[in-house]
Amino acid sequence: MLMAHPVVLRNLIEQYDALRVLSAEDGSPQARQRMDDLVYTLCVSTGTGDIDTALVAARNRLPGARTEDDSVLSA
Repeated sequence: MLMAHPVVLRNLIEQYDALRVLSAEDGSPQARQRMDDLVYTLCVSTGTGDIDTALVAARNRLPGARTEDDSVLSA
């Protein structure tokens, strides 16, 4: 499986986090569509099926991540 570059993943995570904060204040159709697009892209980029798993997988691919600790994934 192809994996997204860590720089791309970091950018997607940052966009998702920022939009999540903005969406809490502004539930505009454009914000919701962008959030849906980011969720889809993160899931496809990490080979996962939901946003929580996608975020964990993406963060584990970032430089400095403790990839040997997969306790979050094995709960």
